[in-house]
Amino acid sequence: MACKNTCKGLALLMLLVSLSFAVRVGDVAVFEGNRSNYLVGYGLVVGLRGTGDGKSTLFTVRSIANMLNRMGIVVDPRRMTTKNVAAVMVTAKLPPYAKPGMTVDVEVASIGDAKSLEGGTLLLTPLRGPDGEVYALAQGQVVVSGYEARGRGAQQVKNTPTVGRIPNGALVEKEVPVSADVRELNLYLDNPSFSLAKLIQDRINAEFGTRVAQAIDSSTIRLRIPEGMSPVDFMARVEEVQIDVPAFAKVVIDSRSGVVLLGGDVSINPVSVAVGSLTVIIKEKPEVSQPPPLSPGETKVVPRTEVKVEEKEMRLVQLSGPNVSQLVEALNRIGATPREIISVLQAIKSAGALKAKLEVL
Repeated sequence: MACKNTCKGLALLMLLVSLSFAVRVGDVAVFEGNRSNYLVGYGLVVGLRGTGDGKSTLFTVRSIANMLNRMGIVVDPRRMTTKNVAAVMVTAKLPPYAKPGMTVDVEVASIGDAKSLEGGTLLLTPLRGPDGEVYALAQGQVVVSGYEARGRGAQQVKNTPTVGRIPNGALVEKEVPVSADVRELNLYLDNPSFSLAKLIQDRINAEFGTRVAQAIDSSTIRLRIPEGMSPVDFMARVEEVQIDVPAFAKVVIDSRSGVVLLGGDVSINPVSVAVGSLTVIIKEKPEVSQPPPLSPGETKVVPRTEVKVEEKEMRLVQLSGPNVSQLVEALNRIGATPREIISVLQAIKSAGALKAKLEVL
């Protein structure tokens, strides 16, 4: 078996942007209360074809016994089998201003040792918010995108069959309370910035011809609804206000996938970088050790491993440039792979030569 420590499968993604671009206020900010709320609940999925929890999953056995006891059926948990039932956690995201009677999608995930939720049905499950109140009830057929097929000596699994989804599976029972003061509200920025907050404040005030917006801090803008205008009309008009957002100098690195995202105005001070290419080759050559005839010895397979390390020398190259295109061109000129580019960018940032914020995911 051979293994090479290379980075050929990684990708470099470049984003060239202008110095500024026009967006709506609604694209970079959200109104107070206009947010989703997460719900969670514990339930049982029944009707599985022998792929449910085993008897060792005690909370599943006790849950079934308690459910049957509430229905007037007394059973001994020690004599129960649960292979057709799975204990699951049920989650949902309640959209803003959801009203009783609306439906939302739910996610179902096994918390025991079930093999698959395919073909199962979720029994009625209360979904609670962080305050402990029940806001929705979930129930329905679980849709699973994966599958599992197994035999005595092999198995085949695609995706995750222990996680499923129920479209429109939760019925909203209670409305999330919102602020009663409708004449004043806050606007929250997705990415806090004092300069952006002041820019939005000035543009909103110019749009209405009066001081209706005031930036409180880097993420909050206080809004006052003018007399004679409804809250819906005011909020809709604020969302459509156009602003010119400056392009921030930023480099985003996804260390898991090897993707590097660079803003178009990223520049570096003169710096010298040497990038080496290291290759590790591992080969397995097992040998069979055969004892002499009629001897008490046993035939054994003796492992033999060959490890070879190759390192190519690279020249020291000076990097400098006013924009990202010259930076990438210089890195490509020395034959750097995306993973090596990640290391180079981190080293340049540590040296203080990268004129941008560096974010590693």
